[in-house]
Amino acid sequence: MNAIQKHILKIGLLLALFAIGATSLVVITEQATRQKIIDNEREALLSALNALVPAEKYNNDILLDTLIVPESYLLSTTEPTAAYRARMDNKPVAIVFTSVAPNGYNGKIKLLIGVKHDGILAGVRVISHKETPGLGDKIDERKANWIHQFKDLSLMNPDSSKWHVKRDGGEFDQFTGATITPRAVIAAVKNALHYFERHQEQLFQASELTTAHD
Repeated sequence: MNAIQKHILKIGLLLALFAIGATSLVVITEQATRQKIIDNEREALLSALNALVPAEKYNNDILLDTLIVPESYLLSTTEPTAAYRARMDNKPVAIVFTSVAPNGYNGKIKLLIGVKHDGILAGVRVISHKETPGLGDKIDERKANWIHQFKDLSLMNPDSSKWHVKRDGGEFDQFTGATITPRAVIAAVKNALHYFERHQEQLFQASELTTAHD
């Protein structure tokens, strides 16, 4: 092997080592980034759950004590969703699940609903919506406190006939210039409470609900 061939071989080996090193760096970085994303998503979910069910109210791992809820007419869901159960010393405290208001002004409004074991609302939060900025978007707690009024309500409080906006004879405030949005959310929350009432025992005991019947 002459000097030129040795030089070419040397360069080739250096390039191969560089490629291996670069590939390894990319893999390590990708793995670290992936884990960071997973950790961030877990923290965001836990924060959302704890906004409805404070961490001091339960001592189980709420992110692992889950239940698959099938699509439901009352929840207006079209695919299975996850529900998260809070317990204190193995006794049921509350459950948090997804519901949808299908008839918002600009489309579906996705909700996260927390219900205590006794059927009283722990709280409601809007996960996603497309409502009009400055009008219907007041359902978002970052815009207004309107969504907070559901805390501690139930099917008995207020009376079933009062689960409407005040314009319709109910007890809930509407927004100036935007009545469709609050109507949709109020109806969805009430339906979610009916769903809980019908499936309360299963929601806290089963590992998966196998029927979508409401």
